[in-house]
Amino acid sequence: MAGHVVLHPADAQGIARLQFSHPGKLNALSVQMWRDLRAQVEALNALPPGQGPRVVIVQGDGGSFVAGADIEEFPDFRFDADTLAHYHEEVVAPALHALLDCERPLVAQIEGACVGGGLEIAACCDIRLCGASSRFGVPIAKLGFPMAPLEIEIVARVIGETTLRELLLEARVLSADEARQRGLVTRVVADAQVAAEARRSAEAMAALSPQALRLNKRALRQFSPMGRPHGSSPDERAPHYAYAPSAEHREGLAAFNEKRPARFGSADAPHAAPDTAPDPDEPRP
Repeated sequence: MAGHVVLHPADAQGIARLQFSHPGKLNALSVQMWRDLRAQVEALNALPPGQGPRVVIVQGDGGSFVAGADIEEFPDFRFDADTLAHYHEEVVAPALHALLDCERPLVAQIEGACVGGGLEIAACCDIRLCGASSRFGVPIAKLGFPMAPLEIEIVARVIGETTLRELLLEARVLSADEARQRGLVTRVVADAQVAAEARRSAEAMAALSPQALRLNKRALRQFSPMGRPHGSSPDERAPHYAYAPSAEHREGLAAFNEKRPARFGSADAPHAAPDTAPDPDEPRP
């Protein structure tokens, strides 16, 4: 099952739900799910003011938010620089930018794992609420590859460069309290209260002036450093993807999919990366 993304219609209070579902994979995002996300949100953005939902709750299915990408798909496209760049620049980034362009408030209902692509999606939301046991990170260095430039821009504007360096260079996974202290989440509540808190927040915003909320979001995009990033040119980003066929990239993904520790380094002196053995309870990067 490839998973799916569904924008459920707004209820009587004008609150809709954008839901990720990938059973058995903690809602890890397949390529098709990224495409579906873009299509769903762009259709929402095309609605004129006064039509469609007033507020959208962004959530995962089955008690988890989004545990990164579907790594089992990665060998299909990640080892060629052109197909790798296409994935990040033409599939992932447009979906995230569609979320950033949304003029309706987005409430992230974060339960469980919020890592990799899940962290990027949460960073595009206006209000981020999580449960006390939620975890946040981008531990992709364990898999032998970096974060894409456009995705770095999006996450850095929310959590700041210092914390992002820690997540990327140490592959740290933050607790809910640490995420709140770093400004990554708005509020932390008991796990059993996340859905109710997201609903309460959405109801509060749905009762306000849609025009005021729309104009506030537009001004934040235009004038705030938290707004949509402008970034570098495609030509400047192209060299980033040259790592696609590298041995470390192949080894990191092979180790994950084969459920064994990754061994990074030269052929003459291989060494096991610390803590790289997949853990069945570990969120996917």
